[in-house]
Amino acid sequence: MVKDKINNSEIDDNTPEEEMTVELKLDDGRIVNCVVITILEVDGKDYIALRPLDEKGENADGEVWFYRYKEDENDPNVEPELTYIEDDDECDAVEDAFDEFLDEQEFLLDEDD
Repeated sequence: MVKDKINNSEIDDNTPEEEMTVELKLDDGRIVNCVVITILEVDGKDYIALRPLDEKGENADGEVWFYRYKEDENDPNVEPELTYIEDDDECDAVEDAFDEFLDEQEFLLDEDD
């Protein structure tokens, strides 16, 4: 789980969908670029799974960050809101949903072989 909260986020729609990125400004002032892995729905709420990238644009340790994700339904041009998940049970539910997502992706890859 990420220890910092997001002060500011910006989603870059100009990259191909499979490489959509988010720039996060964390509480400590660091700016971290992340690749959007997926958006999940858990208990009627949306969450985003992000792969943080280092200065070289890599993620060697496989770390994934989860945040609540909310779009403005009235204005698609407004940047989505990302908020930190503080509740451990909520975070566990999102991690479980992400594990299911990974299992589905693996199954789809196996079908293609």
